[in-house]
Amino acid sequence: MVSVLETMKTFSSEDGLTEEAIVTKLRTCRYHHLYLHTSLRQNSSGTSRWGEFGEGGLLWGECNGKPFEWFHGDPVEELLCKVREIYGVDQETTFRNVTVYSERRPQPLYLGTATQIGVIPTEGIPSLLKVLLPANCVGLPILYIRDLLLNPPTYEIASAIQEACRLMSNVTCSIPEFTCISAPKLVKLLESKEANHVEFCRIKNVVDEILQMDKITELSTILRILLEPTWVATGLKVEHDRLVNECSLVSQRIGEIISLSGESDQEINSFEFIPREFFEDMESSWRGRVKRIHAEEAFAEVERAAKALSVAVMEDFFPIVSRVKSVVSPLGGPKGEICYAREHEAVWFKGKRFMPAVWANTPGEEQIKKLRHATDSKGRKVGEEWFTTIKVEDALNRYHEASDKAKNKVLELLRGLSGELQTKINILVYSSMLLVIAKALFGHVSEGRRREWVFTKLKEFQSPEDKSAGNINIMELSGLSPYWFDVAQGNAIQNTVKMHSLFLLTGPNGGGKSSLLRSICAAALLGICGLMVPAESAVIPHFDSVMLHMKAYDSPADGKSSFQIEMSEMRSVITRATRRSLVLVDEICRGTETAKGTCIAGSFVEMLDCTGCLGIVSTHLHGIFDLPLATKNTVHKAMGTEVADGRIRPTWKLIDGVCRESLAFETAQKEGIPEKIIQRAEELYLSMNVTDVHISPNSTKAEHFNAKFYASGLGEISDSSRTSLDFLPFGSLELLQKEVESAVTIICQKKLLELYKKKSISELAEVMCVVVGAREQPPPSTVGTSSIYVLFRPDKKLYVGQTDDLVGRVRAHRSKEGMQNAEFLYVVVPGKSIASQLETLLINELPLRGFRLVNKADGKHRNFGTSRLPKEPVKLHQ
Repeated sequence: MVSVLETMKTFSSEDGLTEEAIVTKLRTCRYHHLYLHTSLRQNSSGTSRWGEFGEGGLLWGECNGKPFEWFHGDPVEELLCKVREIYGVDQETTFRNVTVYSERRPQPLYLGTATQIGVIPTEGIPSLLKVLLPANCVGLPILYIRDLLLNPPTYEIASAIQEACRLMSNVTCSIPEFTCISAPKLVKLLESKEANHVEFCRIKNVVDEILQMDKITELSTILRILLEPTWVATGLKVEHDRLVNECSLVSQRIGEIISLSGESDQEINSFEFIPREFFEDMESSWRGRVKRIHAEEAFAEVERAAKALSVAVMEDFFPIVSRVKSVVSPLGGPKGEICYAREHEAVWFKGKRFMPAVWANTPGEEQIKKLRHATDSKGRKVGEEWFTTIKVEDALNRYHEASDKAKNKVLELLRGLSGELQTKINILVYSSMLLVIAKALFGHVSEGRRREWVFTKLKEFQSPEDKSAGNINIMELSGLSPYWFDVAQGNAIQNTVKMHSLFLLTGPNGGGKSSLLRSICAAALLGICGLMVPAESAVIPHFDSVMLHMKAYDSPADGKSSFQIEMSEMRSVITRATRRSLVLVDEICRGTETAKGTCIAGSFVEMLDCTGCLGIVSTHLHGIFDLPLATKNTVHKAMGTEVADGRIRPTWKLIDGVCRESLAFETAQKEGIPEKIIQRAEELYLSMNVTDVHISPNSTKAEHFNAKFYASGLGEISDSSRTSLDFLPFGSLELLQKEVESAVTIICQKKLLELYKKKSISELAEVMCVVVGAREQPPPSTVGTSSIYVLFRPDKKLYVGQTDDLVGRVRAHRSKEGMQNAEFLYVVVPGKSIASQLETLLINELPLRGFRLVNKADGKHRNFGTSRLPKEPVKLHQ
C-alpha cells in the first residue's frame, strides 16, 4: 500500500499487508484519490478476485461503489506522477520517503480485531479509545493513540513509550499545555505564506514548550525518550541538540517580528469627535500583529492621518452639531450628529432640518455652507441625510491610504516570516508531532492512574533454540478487568490469566467468554504498544500480531453467508499466525451443521496448537472433546458456574476444566421467551437421551460486587466577592504567590509536625509547594493522591480546597467564566483525612495572616479542625 501526502511532500510504502489490514487502513485514513494496480485483476488468491466485472472479498467490498482508477507500472513512480499532475506540483519537486522499515514490527491490526474492541468505532462495542484518554483530550492526541494501536510499534519503540509513561507517572513539576498543530496544515500555511499572527504565536508556543521541557530535568529526560517515537511517526530523524538549537532560533525570530500580548504601543487610535467603531474596524485587522519597530513609519503616518481627520471633523462638523443641540424645539426640530457609515468606511455628518431659515452669521453657519452631499466610491449620492466637506474627505482619503500602507507592510512582514520558517519546516513538523505524542501519553497516564491501571512487564519473544532463560514466552495478567469498566468505582469482576499455550474455553451463555477475550485482546494490544493495561499486574510478550475473531455476519452484497465470512476471516488468522502471535477466537464454527462444524473447529485447534501460538478458542461445540485431537499444549479452561437458590448461574471467573452447561434455557427465559416455549424445549432436550451434565470443577462461594459511586462537589465561589477592591497593586500576582507559598508551608509544616508527635502519621513529610501556571496543568502523579490547593482568582482572592483528583479539579475551576488562566499552588499530603484537616486549618488561618478568601465560611463546616482560633491582629499585604 503506497500513501502520498501532497501537502507534506512525503510518501510511504508498506509491504506484506493482508487484505484485512489494507481494508482497515482504507477505513481509517482520509484520502482524496484511490488507485488500484492492474495486478489485482489477475489476483485470484483467497478472496481478492478481480476481473473485468469481478467481485468478492473484503477489498472488493470496500472499493466497490467508490471512485477509483486502475493504473500499472511501478507503484511509487506512477502514483507520484499522478499526484504531480493532479495538484500541479513541479516535476523537480522531490517527495520524501517516510517509510520506517522494520521486520520486527508487529502486523497492523486486522479490521475484525479493530472493530471488536472499539479501536474503530462500532455500534454496540465498547470503545477502547474513549477509556485511554481523559474526556477533554481530543483531536490530534486521540488520533495518535488510534494510529499507534492500529499499527503497533517495534519492541524498542514500545519500550521507549512505556519508559516515557512511567516517568510521566512520577513527574512532580507542572507540565506545559502541549500546543498541538496539524503538520499538513502547518506546512500548507507556511508554503502559501498565509500564516497570520495567531498561527505564528501557536508555532512559538510549540517551540517554547520544547525548550521548556528541555530546561526542566524531569521533562528533559522524557523529551529525549520521545525522540524515537517521533521519528517513527514523522519519518524525520532529529538529534536532541539540533532540536533544541533550532527551536531556540525559531522562537527568537518569531519573538523579534510578531507582537506578543502585553505590548502597549499597539493601541487603536481614539479621538473625541470620531466614533470609536470607525478606528476599530479600520485598524483591528493589522494592529497588534507585528512589532511596531518593523513598521514604525507606516504606523506613525496612520496616527498623523488619524489626528488630521480628527481635526477636520472637529472644525467642520462639531460647530454644526453644537448649533443643532442649542436649538430647542418640541416637534420637528433640527437633528444632526457625527456618524460612522460602516458600509462606506467613512465618518460623515448625518442630519436634517438644520439649515437656517435666515442667515445671520450665527455660530455654525459658515460650516453649514461648506457641507455637500456624501457620495460612495462610484460617485453616487449616498442619501439625503449624509453630508461631508472637502477637508474631511481629504483627511479620510489620507487616513485610508496610510492605513492600507500599514496593513500591506504588516502582511509583507508576515509573508517574509513564513518564507524564513519554510527552511525550518522539518523541525516544526517534528516538534509539533513530539508535543502531540507527549500530550497523548500524559493524558493516557492521568486516565490510567485514575482507573488504577498498571504498566506491563514487556518481554521480547525468545527463539525456540534459546533455553537459557527457560520458557519465558508466557503471558500473565493478574486482576484483569474489562477495559470498559472503571475498577476505581469497584464495578468490575477481575480474572487472572496465566497463558503459556492455547486455551480451549467453554462456558455458559452470558458466562463472560466474549468479555474475557475482548479484555485479553485489549490488554495485550495496549501492552505491546507500551501503554497501561487494565490489570493489577501484567507480563506480556511483544507479540508479532494480535488477532481477535468474533461473531461473523452474512454479506448479501458479496453473496456470502455468515459461515463463508467466518471461514474467510479464519483463513487470514491461520495463514498469518506464528509462535509469536496471540490468537483469540470466539465460538468457532457456529454457523454451520454441528457435526462438521465441530470437526472443522477441532482441525483449527490442532493447527494453532502445532503453530505454538498463545491464544484462546472458545466454543459451545462440546463434541470437540470427544474427537481424537492431536494436540500437545492445549489446555482446557472454563468460565465458572455456581448453584444459588437451586439455580445455576455464572460466576464470570476463569477456572480449569470443561463446562458443558450452556444455560441456554435460562438465558432464553431471561430475555423474555414465553414459558410455554421454554417448557417444550426442555421436553425435547430430555427426549434426546442426552445426559444433562452440570459441572463446576472449582465451586466457589458467590461473590458480590457493590458499585461504589463517588461524588465530588466543587465549592461555588460567591459572586458577591467581586465588588471588593483589590488589596494588592496591579501586577503583583507573583508577590502574592510567594507570600501564600510561605504561609502555606509554615502552617502545614507546623500541623504535620503536631500530628507526627501524636503518632497520627507514621513519618514526617516535608511540605513541598508546587505552582501550576496559567498555561500549565498538574502532572499525572497527582491523580489518585491527596492534595490541598490554593486557587488564585483574578481579583487577588484565594480559594482553598482539597482533592484526590487535582487534574480534574483544576479543569473544573478553569471552565468557569473568567477563570481560564487561573493559577494554582498545591501540596501533596499523606491521605484524605490529613488533607481535610489542613484544608480547614488554611481556611481559618490564612485570613488571619491578611489574605482574603472567598470560601472563608467553609472553615466552620468541616469535620476536622476548628473555627475557634485565637484572635490575632490582621495585617493586610500591600
